[in-house]
Amino acid sequence: LRITFPYIMLISLTALAGGILNTFERFLVPALTPVLLNVSLITAALLLSQHLEVPITALAWGVLAAGLAQLILQIPALIRLGLMPRPRWGWKHPGVRRIMKLMIPTLFGSSVAQVNLLFDSIIATFLVTGSVSWLYYSDRLLEFPLGVLGIALATVILPNLSQKHAKANTRDFSATLDWALRLAIIITVPAAVGLAILAGPILITLFQYDAFQPDDVRMSTYSLIAYSAGLPAFIAVKVLAPGYYARQDTTTPVKIAIAAMVSNMLLNILFVGLLLLQGFEGPHAGLALASSAAAYLNAILLYRGLRKRQVYSPEPGWTRLWVAVSLACITMGALLLFMTHDTESWLQAGAILRIRNLTLTILFGVTVYVFVGMVAGLKTHHLLRGAK
Repeated sequence: LRITFPYIMLISLTALAGGILNTFERFLVPALTPVLLNVSLITAALLLSQHLEVPITALAWGVLAAGLAQLILQIPALIRLGLMPRPRWGWKHPGVRRIMKLMIPTLFGSSVAQVNLLFDSIIATFLVTGSVSWLYYSDRLLEFPLGVLGIALATVILPNLSQKHAKANTRDFSATLDWALRLAIIITVPAAVGLAILAGPILITLFQYDAFQPDDVRMSTYSLIAYSAGLPAFIAVKVLAPGYYARQDTTTPVKIAIAAMVSNMLLNILFVGLLLLQGFEGPHAGLALASSAAAYLNAILLYRGLRKRQVYSPEPGWTRLWVAVSLACITMGALLLFMTHDTESWLQAGAILRIRNLTLTILFGVTVYVFVGMVAGLKTHHLLRGAK
């Protein structure tokens, strides 16, 4: 902890630098910074650990080195933009005071997710042994598409929306949000269907070795399916929230997040209680299902707020979009279910065969979805036009 503690300051400065670059639509360098953490950890583990009395501390030094590298990487880009700040105290500056005022609500908002996670973990400890781990593995798999698409979309549209708001261009502001929502639906709905149907094969391929037994696969599958149901909502929240932040409204998303947090706590108790009464072997899935339901509430309230403020109005074509996505997902889902229903064959396969089969299955599912979607009316140029 003593070694890694400075990383908090370094990653905070890195995030600040990344935010500045994103504002000026310089996305590449901030996007590359997370890679340095992985590279640093691997390098420290391979080269430094063997020279230390306590080898595991090599990873701590790797984290610290990564923090320095992540910050240094962004400095040249800041200099080229003429935005390299000089350290100085300026607490009374109007700009600083304004930022502090906007930040205070977001600090509470960012803690909501941690409170939810803590509450879920506390309830899980009272359930069957292993419930905390099963939820953790499921959550990690959910975070992959959520991080790749949700954070990427939020990063791209926030500076765009801020510029539209600064120019008082409500029409383009709405069009940008509409484009982001369409893209999110087109990608996340099939991703949710695929993640739910392939939950077992994915867990088997990634984790079912040694201590991770078939029972663990089955239990983790329950919670992963429940989390998958909420994937479109989780990413919709990432897309809709910048619609408020771009207008310097940081209070409303926090109020909505708190409402979602309270509903999540209540639904946790309700869903877990119902599953226990039914004698279901995986009541921990109720916690994941509650998180998904709360995410939909969060997304709906954010959406209604933007409509009420008349800053977002859906563009024509949403009905056709939903029909095309639904047909493509139903076709893809049916074929994937037919191909992967035999869980026993996945359990008996070796690691290489599992990886090959999973890769081919995912590629097949993507191909089917794209083909059926295009036949049903999905057009790439519609999305590209909306992004302008």
